[in-house]
Amino acid sequence: MLNPAAPEFWVLVSFLIFVGLLVWKGVPGLIGKALDQRAAAIRTELDEARRLREEAQQLLADYQRKAREAEDEAKSIVEAAKHEAEALAAETRKALAEQVERRTKSAEEKIARAEAQALSDVRAAAVELATKASESILKAKLAGDAGASLVDTAIRDLKGKLN
Repeated sequence: MLNPAAPEFWVLVSFLIFVGLLVWKGVPGLIGKALDQRAAAIRTELDEARRLREEAQQLLADYQRKAREAEDEAKSIVEAAKHEAEALAAETRKALAEQVERRTKSAEEKIARAEAQALSDVRAAAVELATKASESILKAKLAGDAGASLVDTAIRDLKGKLN
């Protein structure tokens, strides 16, 4: 079985003495304590990592919510701008139509006044021309004795009409 002359025997004895010495000095407790401390440190790091992950997820959710809110706000701003532009365009079209209508009416009134003035000028020129023509004709026809008798008759008739 165990032969004290065999080197394996002395290796076994040395090993058992070494293990006994380690147990007597409390090395297994130190190793256990170090492992427990390491496990606690790892647990703390895992808890910290979990907390950081939750914070990161919360921040991500907040940023996503803010991004959606900003996008919604941008859409509402664009919609408001479109409505404002449409209202401004409609108002501009209306103002332009009113201005064109006023200018057209003004131009028509000016044309009507110009036509009336031209018609008045033509009538005045026609009356003046007719008067001159009548005067020329009457001068030509009433020259001499016929004109004198016509003037005398008119004077006599005038006396009767004035009384």
